[in-house]
Amino acid sequence: MNMLAKISNVVGSQASPANAGLVVTNVSKTFSVTAQSRMEPLQALKNVDLFCPQGSLTALIGPSGCGKSTLLRTIADLETPDSGEITICGESIRKILTRGELGIAFQDPGLLPWRTVRENIALPIQVLKRPVGEASAHINTLISLVGLAGFENALPAQLSGGMRQRVAIARALVTRPSLLLLDEPFGALDQILRRTMNLELQRIWMGDVTTAVLVTHGIDEAVFLADQIAVMHGKPGRITTIINVPFERPRPESLFSAPEFHRLCDEVAQHLHH
Repeated sequence: MNMLAKISNVVGSQASPANAGLVVTNVSKTFSVTAQSRMEPLQALKNVDLFCPQGSLTALIGPSGCGKSTLLRTIADLETPDSGEITICGESIRKILTRGELGIAFQDPGLLPWRTVRENIALPIQVLKRPVGEASAHINTLISLVGLAGFENALPAQLSGGMRQRVAIARALVTRPSLLLLDEPFGALDQILRRTMNLELQRIWMGDVTTAVLVTHGIDEAVFLADQIAVMHGKPGRITTIINVPFERPRPESLFSAPEFHRLCDEVAQHLHH
C-alpha cells in the first residue's frame, strides 16, 4: 500500500451517493458581528462541500477562526445554514435528531456532577423519554468499551480528565447514533494523555463503528485517527483540500514514530500554511 497521501484539491469531485454517509452540499453561513460600533456581516462558511462515507472518520483541521466548529455545529443543527443542504444516509439532520441518532462530544465533557458514570451515560435515553432499563445491557457494554468497568457508580469529581472524556464519548454513543460529532474532545488534556486518548478513541470507535467527524487542531491527531482529513481555511471558511489517510486499522502507537506518518503530517502542514 502506498503510504503517502493521495491529495485532491478539487473537493467537489468526490463521489457522494445520497443514501450513504454524511453529505454536506454548498453550505454557507453568515453571522452579524459588531465592528466599530456597527453590525457587519461575517461569512463563517462559504459553499462548503464534504462527503464522509458511511462508517468513516473525517477530521476537520485548520487555523483558529476558519469555521471548523461552525461547520460542526451546522451539521449538528445547532446553527442554521443560510444556504445548502446536509443529509446523513439520505435523511435530513432534523430527522436524525428526532430519533436520537446524533451523538456529540465537546472539549468540555459537560457531565452532571451529581450523577454517576452510569447515570451520565444514560442521560440521552432519558431525554428521549425511553426506558433506561431496556438500555441497561447496552450501557454496560459502553462502560466496558470505554474502559470504565468498576467506575459505574463514581461521580465526575472522582474521575481523571481522560476518564471524564470517555464518559462523554460513551454518552454520545448510547443512542446508537448514525453520526458522531467530536469537537476537540481532547483539547484540554496534556500531550501525553492526549496521545493515550487518541489510542482509546480509535479503540472505542472501532468497537462501535459509526460515521464520525472530528474537529482538531492537532495534525498528528488527525493523521492517526482519520480516514480522510478536510483542511479548512478562513475568511470565509471553506474546505480547500481533502487528504486521504492510507494507514490500515487498527493503527498501533508505533505509527506515531513511523517515517511515513511524519511525511503525511508534513503534507497536511503544507496545506494548512498555504
